[in-house]
Amino acid sequence: MTNFVALHNQHHQQLRIDTQLIESLGATNNMVPVVISEFLRLVVHYPIVFTKSSETGNFLCVALLGFESGENLFWNNNQWQSIYTPLNIMRQPFFIGHENNQTLICIDTDSHTLTTGQGEAIFDSTGKETDYLHKIKSRLAELLEGETHTQEFIKTLLALNLIMPMALHISFANAQQQRVQGLYTINEERLAQLDATQLITLQQQGYLQPIYTMVASLGQIYALIQKKNERLGNA
Repeated sequence: MTNFVALHNQHHQQLRIDTQLIESLGATNNMVPVVISEFLRLVVHYPIVFTKSSETGNFLCVALLGFESGENLFWNNNQWQSIYTPLNIMRQPFFIGHENNQTLICIDTDSHTLTTGQGEAIFDSTGKETDYLHKIKSRLAELLEGETHTQEFIKTLLALNLIMPMALHISFANAQQQRVQGLYTINEERLAQLDATQLITLQQQGYLQPIYTMVASLGQIYALIQKKNERLGNA
């Protein structure tokens, strides 16, 4: 369950966040939405692909964490096993809300990361924002700006016919077969056909680097398969 309410320095002054529990909120996610600004941090571990929102049908960028629903292959021994954890995990239990054309910081008051004991304070004894809250606001700002930038990126790729479905037919070490559907990637053949003007425009928009980063990130699928094989072997 979730219960989002606007963050308030009086109502939530006593609350603290158990930061050791934050990553566990993504323990059963097989993918997580990501934004362009974190691509270079993500590519170290994760395949970065497109999928379609189940709510709107629009494309979004995601980091692939597993091959089936509820499977996060980076979650092992109650820890997130990577150097970098995506922003959409690390900003929890905080969210961006909107009310009367204003942007608000909201908190999920049902989150099990909330405590009044040990943990990171959100406000100090005078109601002033703590350094921890400043860090959270920075993450939320990167996501808010990044979501707009990422959607513009996707629109540009669609206009150039640079997004194509990807078919994953995987054979694991135990002979288990799996077909992963609903994912999309960069159409490299179409990319190679773009003329100089189109490439220069993409470069000026700052889109060439994320395009090639997404292509390079597909190599991480093999590492993800290895993680799956290790999990199957330990089962």
